[in-house]
Amino acid sequence: MTNRIWRRGRWLGLVGVAAVALTACGTTDRQSAVSPHGTPAHRIDNLILPIWGIAIAIGLIVIGAVVFIAVRYRRRPGDDGRPRQIHGSLGLEIAWTVVPAVILIGIAVPTISLIFKTDATPTNAMPVTVIGKQWWWEFEYPAANGQKPVVVADELHIPTGTDVYLSLTACDPSLPYGVNNGPGCNVIHSFWVPELAGKTDVVPGRTNHMTLRADTPGTYLGQCSQYCGLSHANMRFRVIAQSPSDFDTWLAGQRQGPAVTLATAGQAGSLFSTTFQCTNCHTTSSSSTSTYGPNLTHLGSRTTFASGSFALTRDNLIRWIMNAPGLLPMQSQDCRRGPPGTPGVTCVGMPSFTLNTPKGMPVMTRADAETLADYLLSLK
Repeated sequence: MTNRIWRRGRWLGLVGVAAVALTACGTTDRQSAVSPHGTPAHRIDNLILPIWGIAIAIGLIVIGAVVFIAVRYRRRPGDDGRPRQIHGSLGLEIAWTVVPAVILIGIAVPTISLIFKTDATPTNAMPVTVIGKQWWWEFEYPAANGQKPVVVADELHIPTGTDVYLSLTACDPSLPYGVNNGPGCNVIHSFWVPELAGKTDVVPGRTNHMTLRADTPGTYLGQCSQYCGLSHANMRFRVIAQSPSDFDTWLAGQRQGPAVTLATAGQAGSLFSTTFQCTNCHTTSSSSTSTYGPNLTHLGSRTTFASGSFALTRDNLIRWIMNAPGLLPMQSQDCRRGPPGTPGVTCVGMPSFTLNTPKGMPVMTRADAETLADYLLSLK
C-alpha cells in the first residue's frame, strides 16, 4: 500500500511540475507585464519584482517550516506521549501578528505611492479618447488647428517618447441604445496593454483615465480584461508606436477624405450603401465620424481587422464580409431586420449575409463579397 501511494504521489508530482513548466512557455501574443517598454510599465515592473521576491521568500520559509516540523516532530513507533502544547504563547502570537503587519506596510507604502504617480495627469500629453464597444475599440484623436478629429478602430497609433493621456469611456452618441446602462452606453470593459501600462476599467457612465508611453517603435498588443459578453476573448487591439515624424505623417493621412467615395465606387458603392445597407453601421465617407460599427474610411491603411483577430488580406476580408459570425461569435442574428436601435432588434456584432437571411433580404454571393473587399482595401 505504501509503495502504491508513493508511486501515485510521484506521478502527481511530475504532472504538477510539467504543468508549471508549460505555463512558462513562450507565446506569440507578447502580452507580458514583465517586459516593460514605457515609463508607466517600468514603474509597475519595478514594484512587482521586489514584491515577488518577498512573496517567494515567505513561501519558501513557510514551506520549509512545514516540512521541518512534519519530519522533526512526526510521531515515531512507541512514542505515545502528548506533544508539548504552546497555546497562549505570548511571544509567538506577537511575532505572527507584528511580522506580517510590518511586511504589509512595507509593501503598501510603495504601492500607494505608485498609485498616485500613475493617477497623476501628465503635462504636455497627447489626448486620445478610447471608447469600448462590443466587441472592439474605437480611438478618437481630437481636432487640432482647425482640422477635424480622427476616428479609427482597433489600432491606436502613438508617437514614441510622448505621454499619451487616454480618456476611457463606454458611452458614445453613436450607440443608439444602451445595454442596461442608459442611452448610448455599452457594458463594462477593461483596457490593458501589458507592455505599456496596467489595467483600467472602462465603466458605463464614467470616464476613467490612464497614461501610455512607448520608449521604442513597435507594435504592442492589448485586450479587454473584463468579461463583457459572448466575444470578450476576441476584443483585442494594437498600439502601434512610431517615431514622431512617422506618426505625424500617419495622422495627416487619416485626416484626409476617403480615397474613393461611394458615388464613384460604382457597383461596390451600390452594394455597400443600398443592397446590403452597410451604412447602417459603418461609414466610409469621413474619418472624423464615430459610428455604431468601426469607421472604415481608411480601412486599407490598417494591418488587421475584427479587433486584431485577422490580418487584413483580401481572402480574410471576403470570408468576414460573407459570414462574420462564422469566424467570431456574435449576437447579431437579428441585425438585418433594421438599423441598430430599431425597437425589437438585437444587434451586437456583424450579421451573416449568407446564412439566416430574413425574408425579403438579399443573400450575398462570393462575387459581391469580392467586389466589396476590393473597395474596402482601396480605402487607404
